[in-house]
Amino acid sequence: MIALTFQARDGKTTDAEAQPGETLLRVGQRAGQPMEGTCGGQMACATCHVLIDPQYLDYLPAPSAEEEDMLDLVPDATRSSRLACQIIMTEHLRDMLVRLP
Repeated sequence: MIALTFQARDGKTTDAEAQPGETLLRVGQRAGQPMEGTCGGQMACATCHVLIDPQYLDYLPAPSAEEEDMLDLVPDATRSSRLACQIIMTEHLRDMLVRLP
């Protein structure tokens, strides 16, 4: 299992565990986080927008052009913004902090 922590806007944290190969969206939903994923993880809605702790960004593949297009629609997107449906959990992401905007 891969341990990680979600942080809500109010600063409250929730610890979670992921299986390798699972999407961050699925992990967040299972942990009770308010990550809609309206499109079912098809990268068509941006309702799973999260902020990744910058020290973990190098462990993720670069966002695809399609993901960047979706993030362009998010008003509060930053350099650490990603769509949780596009993040596949690996051991490199152990102890990652994921902020919910």
